[in-house]
Amino acid sequence: MTTRGDDSRATPVRIDTARPSIIRVYDAMLGGKDNFQADRDVRDKLLALDPEFGRASWDIREFTMRVTRFLAGDIGVGQFVDLGAILPTSENTHEVAQRLNREATMVYVAMDHAVLAHGRALLADNDRTHMAEADFRQPQQVIENTTVAKYIDFDVPMALFLVGTMHHVSDRRDPAGIVAAYIDAMPSGSYLALAQMSDPGPDHELAPLAQQVTEVYRQAGFPCWLRTPDQAVAMMAGLELLEPGMVTLADWWPDGPRLRPLSPVQRLVHGAVGRKP
Repeated sequence: MTTRGDDSRATPVRIDTARPSIIRVYDAMLGGKDNFQADRDVRDKLLALDPEFGRASWDIREFTMRVTRFLAGDIGVGQFVDLGAILPTSENTHEVAQRLNREATMVYVAMDHAVLAHGRALLADNDRTHMAEADFRQPQQVIENTTVAKYIDFDVPMALFLVGTMHHVSDRRDPAGIVAAYIDAMPSGSYLALAQMSDPGPDHELAPLAQQVTEVYRQAGFPCWLRTPDQAVAMMAGLELLEPGMVTLADWWPDGPRLRPLSPVQRLVHGAVGRKP
């Protein structure tokens, strides 16, 4: 297979502002500025379904930060691969990791040209953080990517993030096989964090909301395929799940007591962290 992606080369940014992007919709939901009216229109449709939809987006971000703090600080993991790279925010995963472990190396993997361009500009002076252009749905392409291969040692324990990505992978692409390939490639002592929007089941009170959310995504051009928390756990076969297992993201090692009930969409977003024995 031909390796792809060298974070030293410039990627031309070609952005169709009339078409929404899932990355920019997420940015808009977090209150970012790197989005356009088409993205904000999708955001507004989601907010119409649950006015506190943004809290679920922040749950995804904060889950990633808490996992990073634990792995870099408490466990001492020194290598991170983020397969759900987003537009830069006020605090980024590599900043959290490197604040706790100055020697930590981070590789962000993305296909979105805006993410790649923003990331490369932001990281120009950071020799321990890199951007790689690859399709996370093709594990071998990621593993053989020149940037990943240069900076990540697959013989040394690492952390790999699949946060907010797998529910955008169709069944025909074998999502369980994708996760299994990454697990197989990681050495013993590595960690995988997975987070997804979940299918609550046909008889659940949130089933209509889940269906409405998927319809908004489908109409926007980036469909999603919801799976139950049990199906997500099955995708992490071979890993030892850390307590509390697969739970709503707000309940995975929260920083403090819950001050208000979870919104409907927050109850649909689940995640877990597993360690490879």
